[in-house]
Amino acid sequence: MTSKKRIVALAAVLVITGIIIGLAISSNFNFQSDGYTSDVAISQEAIDILSKTNHAITEVAAAVKPSVVNISSTKTIRVPGMSLPFFNDPFFKRFFGDEFGFSRGPKEFKQSGLGSGVIVDKNGYILTNNHVIRGADEIKVKLPDNRDFKGKVIGTDPKTDLAVVKIDADDLPVIKFGDSDKLKVGEMVLAIGNPFGLNQTVTTGIVSATGRANVGVADYEDFIQTDAAINPGNSGGALVNIRGELIGINTAIFSTTGGYQGIGFSIPSNMAKSVMKSLIKEGKVVRGWFGISIQEITPELAKQFGLEHEKGVLVGDVIEDSPAEKAGIQRGDVIIEYNGREVKDVTGLRNMVSSTLPGKEVIIKIIRDRREKTARIKISEMPEEMQKIAGEYENLLNGVHVQNIDPMTRKELGIPEKIRGVIVTDVEPGSPAFHILGKGDVIIEINRKSIRNVNDYSSIVSSIPSGENILLLIYRNGSTIYLTLSKG
Repeated sequence: MTSKKRIVALAAVLVITGIIIGLAISSNFNFQSDGYTSDVAISQEAIDILSKTNHAITEVAAAVKPSVVNISSTKTIRVPGMSLPFFNDPFFKRFFGDEFGFSRGPKEFKQSGLGSGVIVDKNGYILTNNHVIRGADEIKVKLPDNRDFKGKVIGTDPKTDLAVVKIDADDLPVIKFGDSDKLKVGEMVLAIGNPFGLNQTVTTGIVSATGRANVGVADYEDFIQTDAAINPGNSGGALVNIRGELIGINTAIFSTTGGYQGIGFSIPSNMAKSVMKSLIKEGKVVRGWFGISIQEITPELAKQFGLEHEKGVLVGDVIEDSPAEKAGIQRGDVIIEYNGREVKDVTGLRNMVSSTLPGKEVIIKIIRDRREKTARIKISEMPEEMQKIAGEYENLLNGVHVQNIDPMTRKELGIPEKIRGVIVTDVEPGSPAFHILGKGDVIIEINRKSIRNVNDYSSIVSSIPSGENILLLIYRNGSTIYLTLSKG
């Protein structure tokens, strides 16, 4: 067969195939002048159900959106100057000039951030995430009606990543709090915020899980996990239920790309409400404490302690003269119930104790020597020496967070008894001490002055001028070393 005949035969096959496909399609669809319609009908019942669902979601969104605001912040980032030795060589300066490869001093630049917030009081109190406004020089709040206000920080709590901001306004639309303890996996939720600066964005999803911890966002974690789309800028926004009640503050996402991947985390409204009230009333968070170190129950430990289930938490140590010691709690006790609530893990018990007001008496149930016992404990306030100090100073130690060395921390990190000072718990990116100090360093001296506790630290650091270099003596990895913080 010639090539010309092959082409003609192929064309014929294609034409016949096209006719067959066309007949098949026309048998299923009725073509009209303005398009086509399917023969498969949608029942009126289905339309009614979906219409009601659609109407309900739009009602919830419309009710909540006026209470969700846009928060933008600006802060100054200071990068220490640097120079390489050979760039100071006269040879290089002669040919390339004095400025070649040489920074004479620190660089400063402005960094902007975007987030969300929720109006919780008609007189201008707004709940958001601490990381949204942390270190900000200026905070701007934009309401849904496009009014702009300057925000003032009332209080922050890095341990839960929550903060309260106040604007000079009144008669604002307030969101209603829901009971996050009653939340069930599978419930429909809406996330409202300002992802990527896109105001008043609403996404829907379900509660994927509750009680998520060890995410690495905050010290006290009890997150609600949701698949409602949460992206950068949603932080501080609202997670609401089908009644339009606030059941979470959107805080973080799990992502390998930086964007939405179906896993978002929200701080439960009950935890947020407790922290918010304390910040507004006291300017800080007052937490309950009863003085024990605890650990998870493993299968091996359950067997050794004669437990039928791997539930509860094991008491590893009891602090001297603490509420727990006064109540008769001993090392080796297994706590299975706290004031009528089941204790499932370490995180759960920590959250329950910390949210209990000091002075309140609670009943705990323990297992000791394979027998159940109860004990009454009067919760006290967490001692000052166990509190962290946020590093907001106008000098080179800005952004360094420290706390006193309590007995548990000393034991866990193997810090010798002779070492006195404060332990570094965090160094914020952008801090002049970033990459110089690290988590776990013990600051013993500042400018040759001894540091015994956080009070000494605060007193000395607050007196250091902004432009002054700082000499530190620290304990790190079994030895003491001197470090300097300098402007350039």
